[in-house]
Amino acid sequence: MERILLAAPRGFCAGVAYAIEVVDLALKIHGAPLYVRHAIVHNEWVVKSFESRGVIFVEDLDEIPSGMPVVFSAHGVSPEVRKHASRRGLTIIDATCPLVTKVHNEAKHFAAKGYFMVYIGHEGHVESEGTMGEAPDRMVLVETPDDARRLDIPHYDKLAVLTQTTLSVDEVKATMEVLKERFPHIHTPSKEDICYATTNRQSAIRQLAQQCDLVLIVGSNTSSNSNRLREVAESLGTESHLLLNPDQVQPQWRTDHKVIGISSGASTPESLVEDVIGALLDGRSDVPVTILETIKEDVSFKPPRDLIQLALAR
Repeated sequence: MERILLAAPRGFCAGVAYAIEVVDLALKIHGAPLYVRHAIVHNEWVVKSFESRGVIFVEDLDEIPSGMPVVFSAHGVSPEVRKHASRRGLTIIDATCPLVTKVHNEAKHFAAKGYFMVYIGHEGHVESEGTMGEAPDRMVLVETPDDARRLDIPHYDKLAVLTQTTLSVDEVKATMEVLKERFPHIHTPSKEDICYATTNRQSAIRQLAQQCDLVLIVGSNTSSNSNRLREVAESLGTESHLLLNPDQVQPQWRTDHKVIGISSGASTPESLVEDVIGALLDGRSDVPVTILETIKEDVSFKPPRDLIQLALAR
């Protein structure tokens, strides 16, 4: 190993930072235990960190005692989940990423105007379930260009397409092209639903992979955007692995590769990246660690003002 090259941007996106700040504020206001529906973000380290402070993560709202506060994760929830929380008398604190909320609003807009929608996303992913819940009788999911080719739906005069925010830019483009070819009248978003951070990190990986012979993505197996980063690097012919902690660093990586590139998923704390770099260096001080900056990010989302004021009052 002669050099380590760090992708920039990498790591936390504005939506993840927003969700984590919302949970921090909720803990200050309500104290522990604090219930969160689903993992606040798809990173085990972040989840365990909050668990150590008294946060309880649940998949089923019925696990939460009536009248308690509940935080909805960054991935968003369906209207049915919101109604269920209200029926249980739960106090809702919403940490949904504003870019996910934007797609929910598009779904509501198209449904109100009588559109049928094709949703490009991953089946079973919590973000997909939440968005499709906005109009379950007016939306169908496709995952790949092949799915789009096989899609069999009745003719609709009004047809629109929406996408999950954390998908592969290239794959969405390919799927969108198939849909436009098969349904020329389909309404496509003026700006793709894939979030800025997903786009920027995948673009950075493309440049990184061209300068490295091994790319490591620090992130969780459950993180959609982390998996997509690994796939992008691999699609360019560069060996790539997804790992969450330094224990997963393989000794042969240090000897078999000259330039190792590193990036991280949008829900990965920078401390985990530093730990992986430390494991790769293994005490060596002669290996330069340099940054490949492709674009500067200045996006941030502020938590609701009333949440901040309640936390300050405590």
